[in-house]
Amino acid sequence: MSRLAQWLARGVVITDGAWGTRLQALGLEPGALPDAWNLSHPERVLQVAAEYVEAGSEVILTNTFRANRVTLAEAGLAAQARQINEAGVAISRRAAAGRALVFASIGPTGKMLLAGEVAPGELSAAFAEQAEALAAAGADALLIETMSDLEEARLALRAALRTGLPVIVSFAFDTGKNRDRTMMGVTPEQAAAEMKAEGADAIGANCGAGIERFVPICARLKAACALPVWIKANAGLPEWRGGQAVYSTSPEHFAAYLAPLVEAGASFVGGCCGTAPDFVRALVAAREAM
Repeated sequence: MSRLAQWLARGVVITDGAWGTRLQALGLEPGALPDAWNLSHPERVLQVAAEYVEAGSEVILTNTFRANRVTLAEAGLAAQARQINEAGVAISRRAAAGRALVFASIGPTGKMLLAGEVAPGELSAAFAEQAEALAAAGADALLIETMSDLEEARLALRAALRTGLPVIVSFAFDTGKNRDRTMMGVTPEQAAAEMKAEGADAIGANCGAGIERFVPICARLKAACALPVWIKANAGLPEWRGGQAVYSTSPEHFAAYLAPLVEAGASFVGGCCGTAPDFVRALVAAREAM
C-alpha cells in the first residue's frame, strides 16, 4: 500500500486553510512576498501553522507557495531559495509536532511559457531546486497548486517526482461561464488525464471560486482519472472594502459542502483564500456528523 493510500485509509482527510490572508492579518503587507517571512518573521508563520493544527488539520502546508527561484528573483531573493524552502518545512514540521502531515507547497512562477516570459529549462531547474530542498527538509509530500498552464504543471510534476515523495497537482479553475476552466483554458478532464499520465499521485482543484463550484469540478476530476482528489475552495469571492479583501462565506456554510464533496470523490478537503482555523473546526465537526 502506498503512503498516500495509507493516509486515506480512514476516509476523507481534513487539511488546512488559507496562508496568505492569514499572514496579512498578522501584518504582511498586501503584495509583499509571504515566503520571505520564513526567515524574517518565522514566529508569525509558525503561529498560522500551529493554529491549523490546533483546529484539527491533519495535513498542513508550508509557506513556500512562491519560493521558486524565478519568483524570488523579483524580490532579490533568488540566492536564498533553498534556505527559504528549508525554513518553510521546518516551521510547519515544528507546528505539526507529529499531529499532522506536512505537504510542501509549490506554486506557479507567474511567468507565461507561451508568451516567452520564461524558458522551459529555466522552469524545470527552478522547480527541481525547490522540490529537492523541500524533500530534503523533511516534507511528507509535495503539493503543486494553483496551476493554470498544463506545461508548467507538467514541468513541476516531473521535477517533484524525482524526489520520490507523493505528489499532488492542483489546478485553479476560475475562468469561463461556469468557472470550470483554468486561465489557460484547461478543463478538469484535460488536467486529470495529463497529470495521471505523467505519474501524479493525486489531482486537485483549489482557489478561484467559492465552495459551491467545487462539487461538480471534483466529480469531473474523479471521473476522468480515478485518482484521489484534493479540494481547497475559497471562502467565496472577495469584495474589496477599504483596500482589503473581505470574504463573506461562513465556516458553517463552507462545511455544509463536505458531504457532497466526499460523495463526488474528494479525498482531501480544506480551504484556500479567506478561510481560517474556524473553517477547519467546522469541517472536522461536519465529518464527525457524517
